[in-house]
Parts: sequence; structure tokens; C-alpha cells
Amino acid sequence: MSLIDALNWRYAVKKMNGQPVEQEKVDQIIQAALLAPTSSGLQPFRVVVVTNQELKEKIAPIAFGQSQIIDSSHLLIFAAQENYTEEGIDAIFDRMNSERGLPLNGTDAYKAQLKGMVLSRSAEENFNHAARQAYIGFGIAIAQAAVLKVDATPMEGFNGPDLDKLLGLDTKGLKSVTLLPLGNRDESADWLANLKKVRTPLNEFVIEFK
Repeated sequence: MSLIDALNWRYAVKKMNGQPVEQEKVDQIIQAALLAPTSSGLQPFRVVVVTNQELKEKIAPIAFGQSQIIDSSHLLIFAAQENYTEEGIDAIFDRMNSERGLPLNGTDAYKAQLKGMVLSRSAEENFNHAARQAYIGFGIAIAQAAVLKVDATPMEGFNGPDLDKLLGLDTKGLKSVTLLPLGNRDESADWLANLKKVRTPLNEFVIEFK
């Protein structure tokens, strides 16, 4: 299936049937998020995977009772770093250089420039930047799920601070930014399942300068 065909197949599923998704497919969806491009390769987000049913039931009220949380096979939570740190940036570049067989000081000039820019910003600015990187991985995970014919429901409707406290993300320097329940659609109970996908006409969507 081409990516375009997959994106035409997918929709934001409103009702899932509780059936499990093969772990191999979930692994591929997470791998897609891992391979997503991020600014300077910093990867300032993590993917939290929840399969424990009791925990999903605790999360559901935090997500305003959306049934996909409980009925999902796997709940992916995309959580961004609260801030960048000098130590964190050093660790990332040390890993890059080591795995590429380069001297650890081989990127010092670029790293110093990056630190000068990033570390001079406020924590709020850096969190917002990290959250945008998380959204890149989030979008690519959604696309990969569609290619594999795994249903997914992108969610922003939840109380982030409450979820962070429940999962202890606040103790790890992370804040949840989006949720992605993975599962299988229940077409008989989903009002959206058989409705036409509607998007802005392409000639209105694209603005060209020739």
C-alpha cells in the first residue's frame, strides 16, 4: 500500500474493538517515531507505551473519558523534554561521534554554536521547541500505523499535568504533549467509520510562487 493510499484509508477512529495489535507492528510504529527527523538530531522527546489495562483505566478520566484509551491495544504517549541541558547535548553528540567513528571533539564548533543558541532561551521556549520535535515523530508514527493498517487516534484532549504526575514523567524532566491509542476500529459502533474523508481542495491548499 502506498503512503497516499494508507492516508486515505486511515481516519481518527472514535470507537475501537479492544482487539490486540501485533507487537511486531507496534514495534515498527515506534521505530518510525525513533527515526523521525529532529532539530540537530537532539531527539528531545520519548515515547511511553502503556498496555496495562488498569493503568489505561486510570488514564481515561484524564483524557475526558475518551473510550479509545481503554479499548486500545497499546497507548503511546509522546512526551517532550522540559528543557535542554548542556550535559544532555554533550551526551547526544558524544554518542553520535562515537557511533560514527569520529573523534569526540570533532563537532565541538557546531556544538558550541548550538549550545549558545539553545541554552540562552527560556525553559518555556525550549519546551515548546521540544514539543514541536515530538509532533514530527507523532505524525510519522501515525503514517506508519496507516501503512500497516493499524488504527490510531491522535489526541490532544487530556490533562497533561495530571497524566505526568500519574506516570511520574514530571520526575524524569518530561511533559506529555500528545496521545496515540493504537487498535482496531469497531465500524458497527463508530459514527465516523463510513463517512467520506473531506479535505481542503488541493488548488486551495497549495500556494505556489513560480
